[in-house]
Amino acid sequence: MPNYIVNGNTQPNGDHEVHDESSTRGCLPDRENRVALGFFFSCAGAVSEAKRRGYTRANGCAYCAASCHTS
Repeated sequence: MPNYIVNGNTQPNGDHEVHDESSTRGCLPDRENRVALGFFFSCAGAVSEAKRRGYTRANGCAYCAASCHTS
C-alpha cells in the first residue's frame, strides 16, 4: 500500500500536490515541504485526507498520482 504525502507549498495554480512517496519519477517536493498523509490503497483516499486536513485544493501529481490529477 503506497505512502502518500502532500506538498506543503502551494503550486502557482493554487493546488497542493499529493504524491506517492515511493515515486522514482523525480516529482517529489523537497523533504522540508513534505507533509505525511499516511498509507492509502489509492490516491483518491490520500487526496480526500489532504482536503480533510485543510488543503482544500489538493490534487494528485500528474506523474505519480495521475488518476487523481484534475488540474
